[in-house]
Amino acid sequence: MSHLAVLSLKNRALIALITIVAAIFGGLALTSLKQELIPSVEFPQLSILSTYPGASPDVVNNDVSTPIETAIQGIPGLESTTATSTTNASIIQASFTYGTDLATAEQKILQAINRIKSTLPTGVEPNVVSFSIDDLPVIALAVTGYGDEKTIQAQLQASTIPDLEDVKGVSAATIVGGQGQRVTITPDQAKLAAAGFTQTALTDALKQNGVLFPGGTVTEGDQTLTVQTGSKLTSVDQISALPLVPTSAAQFEGAAKNGPLKIGDVATVALAQDPVTSISRVNGEPALTISITKLPSANTVDVSRAVTALLPKLQSDIGGDASFSVVFDQAPYIEQSIESLAQEGLLGLVFAVLVILVFLLSVRSTLVTAISIPTSVLITFVGIQAFGYSLNILTLGALTIAIGRVVDDSIVVIENIKRHYVEGAEKLSSILLAVREVAAAITASTITTVAVFLPIAFVGDVTGELFRPFAMTVTIAMAASLFVALTIVPVLAYWFLRPGKPVRDAEGDPIDPEDPAAPPSRLQRAYLPILGWTLKHSWVTLLVAVLVLGGTIAAAPFMKTNFLGDSGQNTFTVTQQVGQAPSLDAEDAAAKKVETALKGVTGITTVQTSIGSSGSAVRDAFRGGSTGITYSVTTDTSADQVTVRNDVEKALADLTDVGTVTVSSGQGGFGSTDVEVDVTAPSGDALQKATDAVVAALQGKAGIGQITSNLSASLPYIAVTVDRAKAAQLGLSEVAVGGLVSNTMQPSQIGSVEIDGTALTVYLQAASVPKTIDELKGLQVASASGLVRLDQVATVEQSQGPTSITTQRGQRTATVTVSPSTDDLNTASASVRTALTGLDLPTGAAAKVGGVVTQQSDAFGQLGLAMLAAILIVYIVMVATFKSLRQPLLLLVSVPFAATGAILLQIATGVPLGVASLIGVLMLIGIVVTNAIVLVDLVNQYRAKGLSAHDATVAGGSRRLRPILMTALATIFALTPMALGITGHGGFISQPLAIVVIGGLISSTVLTLLVLPTLYNLVEGARERRAARRAGGGDDGTDVDAVASADGSAALHPRRSRRR
Repeated sequence: MSHLAVLSLKNRALIALITIVAAIFGGLALTSLKQELIPSVEFPQLSILSTYPGASPDVVNNDVSTPIETAIQGIPGLESTTATSTTNASIIQASFTYGTDLATAEQKILQAINRIKSTLPTGVEPNVVSFSIDDLPVIALAVTGYGDEKTIQAQLQASTIPDLEDVKGVSAATIVGGQGQRVTITPDQAKLAAAGFTQTALTDALKQNGVLFPGGTVTEGDQTLTVQTGSKLTSVDQISALPLVPTSAAQFEGAAKNGPLKIGDVATVALAQDPVTSISRVNGEPALTISITKLPSANTVDVSRAVTALLPKLQSDIGGDASFSVVFDQAPYIEQSIESLAQEGLLGLVFAVLVILVFLLSVRSTLVTAISIPTSVLITFVGIQAFGYSLNILTLGALTIAIGRVVDDSIVVIENIKRHYVEGAEKLSSILLAVREVAAAITASTITTVAVFLPIAFVGDVTGELFRPFAMTVTIAMAASLFVALTIVPVLAYWFLRPGKPVRDAEGDPIDPEDPAAPPSRLQRAYLPILGWTLKHSWVTLLVAVLVLGGTIAAAPFMKTNFLGDSGQNTFTVTQQVGQAPSLDAEDAAAKKVETALKGVTGITTVQTSIGSSGSAVRDAFRGGSTGITYSVTTDTSADQVTVRNDVEKALADLTDVGTVTVSSGQGGFGSTDVEVDVTAPSGDALQKATDAVVAALQGKAGIGQITSNLSASLPYIAVTVDRAKAAQLGLSEVAVGGLVSNTMQPSQIGSVEIDGTALTVYLQAASVPKTIDELKGLQVASASGLVRLDQVATVEQSQGPTSITTQRGQRTATVTVSPSTDDLNTASASVRTALTGLDLPTGAAAKVGGVVTQQSDAFGQLGLAMLAAILIVYIVMVATFKSLRQPLLLLVSVPFAATGAILLQIATGVPLGVASLIGVLMLIGIVVTNAIVLVDLVNQYRAKGLSAHDATVAGGSRRLRPILMTALATIFALTPMALGITGHGGFISQPLAIVVIGGLISSTVLTLLVLPTLYNLVEGARERRAARRAGGGDDGTDVDAVASADGSAALHPRRSRRR
């Protein structure tokens, strides 16, 4: 690699031009990178959503969920399926292995569903949806202060939504909380019966009219015209005027006498509003919310700014008293996080430069070295854009982490140049010699730092998806830093460095600073006695090191653990469930109490309430299809987000008659932090007993907060049980009675029409719908003997059933959700496992821990294997560097000792060990051997010149003391602002990572300077000592008194002239 330096110094103008061009392109790349909170991740999951209006969970499970779940089991790449059947809906989540082509998988699912579609209930249309980070809203607008909801909604649909969807980068804008329209046909049963028609005639009339048919072409003269038959239905009046087609002699006779009978003659046709099934409010006021999503390629911040800039126009277009307000916006948090990381990175850069200045005591040398940081970073921006990554908290966090490392190679190069380039030395040859001495070492050290990230490519799940951009960013930055150190730094040194004062021996003659006889510096004089003692008492030194390692292992259990820490994002969710099968009015009344409590909490700026729906179809699907009440809370960005959430929990705990209220745990945007216990059983009764036993066992355990179960509440419903014998006597069947009840209780879709450019569904509904159980019992059923009451052929009574039914590959399951009461996941998971041990469950039932515990264990297991692979890769690189199998093993001893500082610092700061920390450990494996490589490489050079292992160790250790301390302290101080979390934002990934690297660097640096030389001398000097003993000489290899004397001198050895 030293040839790069030779080439650069021969083409100094070219290198300067390349540097300027790289900086320009880096600046352009920085301005064009899209800004996001986290990398866009497409989870390998597909959800199959089906609606079955009016169906109970049991019916949905039997008729929809089970057939579909069974049909898709043979799809390639399918890992697991979970079907959740709730009232009116079925949600089947199909999880695939990472790397599966979801487009192909979606096609396979649709094909499987089409094969069994004929067995599904009429009207059930399964939809397959995928989910990625891009599906979440970028910004949400609330419209409040209006008088007529119908009018304002029409205005929004006509003008606001098209304007928003025209904004560059916007994928879709959707109104949430609005009320749609429908066409209803309400038959008059008496008139229908008098005319001899049934309701089927109304359905047939609608289906057989308003249809366009192609009729071929007609050529007349010079024109060829297409023939089209039929015309669309465009109004309610046209539907009313549709004739009923006679099918019997009496009907034909009536039509001939009185004219054809029309729908309007026997039914009422009206344009009506959809039933109110949800309520939306913002800060207590009725509101319509517009949810805006972006295109995958769009910049989140740019989309948010464009929408915000459009608000004045939208306001003026809509007029009146209605007003727009932003209730959710990703951009401010993204900008704040990026700005905070940038500030911490700049502070780290300043600290690193100050460390270099303190050690080199030269402004010119410091500036030459410092230039490598912005140059490497700008080159990295070009690489980030080339790989299609965005600027987010992970890629920017990687850059901030890398700032402490990109300067290391340049430090080693400039420090060696500074020692060689002294008065009387030829500039060019001195610089080339200095670079040649360290080129192999810094190349090997950079390769090891980069190589540890190779196993990340094989880490699956969300951990791999999130941290691959992180790993690639560090890799690009380190490669750029090596390029800068071997090309730009030598050129800048040639232009700007002045020769230093020559080192002189005791007689005052100039002496090569690399010569072991060269007088030591003040720093070396402080170090040599300590090094001498450790070499003289090698076994004592190693024993102390082993004891420290043992203490580290003993301290490890005291660390807290988590999966991904609290992101500190200024939005969180509160959910509320009110009793069993509450009405919308009951939920509304309970919600007002919670809204009042939330508005009284300091730091909360906006509370968006969705009653009956969470406001997002995707969110509803992925949380199991549950509705209830959802509060999307936005807080002041300057507030402590954890404190605000704690205050909310305290405020809500004092409320009564509000049902169950749950505050979402802090999360990084990657999933819940709740521990889940998955309970399986062969039957519903066994499942209920097993779930109750699990909940009872978890109550009151350490580290466990709120405990909920999706079987904890049963759902009351009205069961109509047909007496088959009585029904048969009256000429009825169970299906006939069930169909009548279904058609009476809920409108049925019989077609669609287009009115004023909007497609509306046509519903056939009963004139009067029973409102009570008694009215339902009295429902008139047409039988062979005339009209009879429903309770004459069926039992009508209130019963209890599950709120939802969950199955995995057909087996009934339930989930017990445990919210940890502490930030230490170890405590909560240990309590859960202890509670489950020896638990007496019904025969065939089982309970296992899942949720975030499974995610954590999977991630920790994969990253553990990645660490082992990284160590192997580092070993291979060092074998190639040192041409030895033994020496790299000595260097790898530094890896476990790096854990000492990392673990102790994590315990001291109270920051839990999570995925980010393990990425830091992975990075640390590459970093800790860097200084060891630089040290051992010089020691080997001294041995090649004839020094003994002992003397070479002393000489190499003292000469490499300054660059090792410089690189370690520069990295440590560069990461200190991030570890301290000075800005308080965006540090949930970078802070634990920085803490691990700082702690590991401190302990590993001490090891490199003291324990590694001792171990090297013992192992590598053993052969020399054996040869000396065979020759009859003493074991002078262990006599270091002369070396470690006050002046630190060693036996003189011939030195090669390095000056002309």
